[in-house]
Amino acid sequence: MNTVFQNQKAFFNSNETKSIDFRKQQLRKLKKILKENEPLLFDAIYLDFKKAKFETYTTELSLLYSEIDTALSNLNSWSKKKIVSTNFANFPAKSYIIPEPLGTVLIIGAWNYPYQLALAPVIAALTAGNTVILKPSEITLHTSEIMAKIINESFDASVFYVQEGGVSETTALLELPFDKIFFTGSTQVGKIVYQAAAKNLTPVTLELGGKSPTFVCKDANLKMAAKRMVWAKFLNAGQTCIAPDYVLVADSIKDAFLKEVVQEIEKTSYSIANENYVQIINDKNFNRLAKLINRDKIYYGGKYDKSERIIEPTILDNCTFDDLVMQQEIFGPILPIISYTNLEEAIAKVKQREKPLSCYVFTSSKVIQNKIESDYQWP
Repeated sequence: MNTVFQNQKAFFNSNETKSIDFRKQQLRKLKKILKENEPLLFDAIYLDFKKAKFETYTTELSLLYSEIDTALSNLNSWSKKKIVSTNFANFPAKSYIIPEPLGTVLIIGAWNYPYQLALAPVIAALTAGNTVILKPSEITLHTSEIMAKIINESFDASVFYVQEGGVSETTALLELPFDKIFFTGSTQVGKIVYQAAAKNLTPVTLELGGKSPTFVCKDANLKMAAKRMVWAKFLNAGQTCIAPDYVLVADSIKDAFLKEVVQEIEKTSYSIANENYVQIINDKNFNRLAKLINRDKIYYGGKYDKSERIIEPTILDNCTFDDLVMQQEIFGPILPIISYTNLEEAIAKVKQREKPLSCYVFTSSKVIQNKIESDYQWP
């Protein structure tokens, strides 16, 4: 591991990665090996949590191809030296902004979208002229193995290398003085990464989780709100970092909204057989989610199969901020419903909680939309 790191540092210092043509070659190579190995990529992710080919392509591979195409189209302009104004203290000098790669980058991927969340930051790093060591999540063992195989067989390890392994391998990587670390995962592990990076003063990007609220206001288009909510919540069986975590719905329309949500779930007919649903990733997460289902508050669903790690789309009604399901990011197909009568009080309740990744608002009123946007500020 240390040898690969030192070789990458040496190669970066040769300045070869600063060549625009070299960077484009790496991007084209990555796209080529992904396309050539799509059947193997599909098989691997199905073995990990039964994700179907169509969803794998639309939520992972197609996004990566688009990222590469965008980078190839814009790399020349992104890399140009830009003239900027010079302040009086530095007159008569000339000032420029010169885009520069950082060096050798460590990227630690997540398991829930194991290709997209691992390789999208790799694309950015290679585009910028960095060398990269990628550590995929060991939780999705088969996707980790196939990425390591096709990438390590195709790329010079001094440019791009995949290091497999678990906690011990990640710990060893974090001891190395990388020039940048990009981590996607839980807040708990993010703190560990941040502390390790601080020892080497390594700049870090942390893509973490949070409980993303959804406001369904009394003037919302309920059919549209339900359709979008159901898709966003139950895609990947809720194992999406920006999935709606819970719903705050105006009390006067709650029953009508829930009726629309149930109709949308039943129309979609989520199942592995229908190729629009996946397993919970492992037993640990399955058991955690099962404990969050309060049998007394089930409005819809609530059934699960432990042997297959399947939890059906579940709605919990009459929830409060004190419920167990509201104490952590759910990251699964469970949707708590909290009704409100006063929008200002609902916003205030949300603002008391930790900052999420996103907030969704369904309303026909620009006034309400602007109010939530302006009031929804964080200390």
